[in-house]
Parts: sequence; structure tokens; C-alpha cells
Amino acid sequence: MGTTTRGRKVAALTAGIAALALTLAGCAGGSEAGAPSGELDPDAPLDLRMTVWTADEQQLALFQEIADGYIEAHPERVASVSFEPIGFDDYIQTLTTQLAGNNTPDLGWVLESYAPEFVESGALVPLNETLENSEGYEFDDLLPSSLALWEKDSELYAYPFSNSPFAVFVNTDMLAAANQPMPADLVESGEWTFDNAREIAAATAQQSGKQGLVVRDFEYRVWEFLATVWGGWGASPWSEDGSQAQFSSPQMVEALQWVHDAAFVDGAMPTPGQTADFFAGESAMTITQISRASALDGSFEWDLVPLPAGPEGKQNVIGQAGVGVFANGQNPAVAADFLAYFTNPENAAKLATYFPPPRESLLNAEVLATANPKLTKEQLQAVVIEGIEGAVTKPSHKNFARLQEQVRIQLDALWQPDADVQGVLESTDEAIQPLLEG
Repeated sequence: MGTTTRGRKVAALTAGIAALALTLAGCAGGSEAGAPSGELDPDAPLDLRMTVWTADEQQLALFQEIADGYIEAHPERVASVSFEPIGFDDYIQTLTTQLAGNNTPDLGWVLESYAPEFVESGALVPLNETLENSEGYEFDDLLPSSLALWEKDSELYAYPFSNSPFAVFVNTDMLAAANQPMPADLVESGEWTFDNAREIAAATAQQSGKQGLVVRDFEYRVWEFLATVWGGWGASPWSEDGSQAQFSSPQMVEALQWVHDAAFVDGAMPTPGQTADFFAGESAMTITQISRASALDGSFEWDLVPLPAGPEGKQNVIGQAGVGVFANGQNPAVAADFLAYFTNPENAAKLATYFPPPRESLLNAEVLATANPKLTKEQLQAVVIEGIEGAVTKPSHKNFARLQEQVRIQLDALWQPDADVQGVLESTDEAIQPLLEG
């Protein structure tokens, strides 16, 4: 995607969110603090609509199966539930346009990076009362760490249905051919570090003629995926309250110097313009989410291990998505009641087939092994169960759309062989500080 095209999309997204905020601010309806607005029993059954970014037929069939169960139990409330797939790249832009116009869905998915924007804007209704009062819901089963991004003033505004840890997939055939140590053995001995992963990746790439370590979906454009690396240095792009830029912090400088040198000095990572699909056998290792395991086709032997440790130890990172009820939908109370049913313990166990749940009772190897047959119980324990607890998400901010683009522009200068890493990151901080304050 060219800079001009991407710039237009970011401008449209920013305008859409701004329009959404104005619409909600001037809306006489919406939700009162503590509970969704609207009567639980409408005059006529509703046709509910939920936006999603998956087009996977099996996932959509599961959603519909759950929805049909709700309709059967409550025909007086809901006549139908439809799940509307929107392409991932255009999802947020399309959703905000719908919300700001006259095409509001009743429920929808929200990516973690945009969680603060949606929570702060008033787009979502509070869910505590509905979920806590739903029979058999077991609200206390939800892991507090998984809820933090979706809360404001102790109110939950979206249910984090997907909590997928990032981990390292390893092509053990490729490493064995290069006579390299196996990451699982290094995990066992306490030596699974980013530096050792880099050495293994460089040596294997040189021997195989393929790539070493790939941070999937990064591709020198989607910089936030590097959170899976810089967490090992204790780095963060901005302060916890989102007010101060921190790209030029010593921790971030050291972490991104490591990435730069892994690519341009050691050949351990692809350089800009080089692509490699681990699941097609084109790289030795890849950092990605465990949900990608479905792409493994048996053409090579593989393993799955946790993220390596950096100088500050190992930081678990998850990709998270929430589902919430929109305040200016046709009847938020009914939509919230459906959400309570959709995410109750029984249905959360069904959804765990594709989306690691936030429920502590379901985070055990027995349940997850049924949902993830390609992963061993040992892998599930080390990567999923232990990987969710205490994990952080990729960066998020109430002004994320503009920040994402501005950081990408600034970091372009970093991805050159002779880049001044410190200087580039100082310039990045200068460029984004006004956006953090705005």
C-alpha cells in the first residue's frame, strides 16, 4: 500500500472517529452509567447485527449456532442475529462510518489498539450490571488482567473474547540441518534469550539460504508488532498514561538497535522488501499468535515455544480483541443480554476453539487441547496458559490511528543499513508528542 493511499485511509479513519465522537456527544439517548439503555422486552422481536472481521466459515457457523440457541430461548426478544464480516484492513474505518451515520450495528468487535478510543468516546455501553446479573455467568471468573484495557472507572465496556498469546514457531527440520540448538532445550535450561534466538536465526539462514527469524505482519510497516520484541527490554512507545513519548528511552533504543542489527548486520531477520512465510517453509522461526497453528500442513517438523527473554526478562504479549454493545444501537439492553449469553461459560468454551478465552476456569490444558488439537498439552501450558497471565497487549491509545501512521513515517529512516538509531527515535518522540497530548 502506497504512502498516499495509506495516508488517505488514516485521514478517513480519523475523520470517522471524530464524527463518531460528535454524534455520541450530541445524542440525547445512549446509556446511563451502570446499565445499557432500552427495555429488555421490546414490542417486537429485534434483528440484531454484529460486525466482525473474520470471514472464516467455520467461525461464522459457530457464532450462528450460539445465536440460534439464544433466539430459541428468547423468541420474544430477538428474531434473528446476523454476523457481518468486514475486511480487517478496512474494519475500523468502516465501523466508525457506520456508527457515525444511520447504519449502527448492535454489537461489534474492537481491536485492542483502538480500545481507549472506543471506551472514552462513549460508543460502548457499560456491561457490569448485565453480566453480573446474568444467571450462571460467573463474572468473577474473568481474569482481571484481561479486562484492564476495556475498563473505565471500574466499568467494563467490552468483553475481551480473544486473548491470543504471541509465541515463536520453530522449523525444527531447518534448525537440525544447520546443526543449531533447539529452542525447547534452551527454554528448559533457562537460555532462551533474544540474543541466542538471533544467533540461531542467522546461522540457519546462512546455511539454508532462506530467512531466519520473522516477526510476522511487521514487514517494516506495522511497527506495533515489534512489541513482541521490545518487551524483553522493558521498553514502551509511550508512558502508561499515554501522555509522554518514550521511543528515545534507553530501553527502546537498545531494543530497536537489536532489531536493526539483526536485519542489517547479522542477516538474522529479513530486510525491507524481503518476505518469508514460515508456514510455507521459508523461514526458520516466526513470532506470531498461536492461532496461526492452523496453517501448519505437516510439510516439516515444528515446535512452539514462548517468547525469548531480553535483558529485562521475558514479557508475555497477547493480541486482544473485545466485543461490545454500541450505545446508539436500536436496543442496547437486548444486545447486552445477547452478549451475556454469547460469552457465558458454556459458549465461551465453544469459542475457545478459535479464541483463547479470558475465563480462568477455561485456561487449562484439557479444555484448550480439545480446541487446539495441533498443540500438545505441554505447549498449551507454557505458551497459552502461562502466556496470558500477566501479559501486555500491543500498543493502544485514544489517538492511535494518527499515532500509528506518524510513527511508521518516522521509523522509515530507521530501516536503513547506516541508520542513526538514537537520532531517529529522538525525532520520532518529537513528532508524536503533540498527538499524545491532543
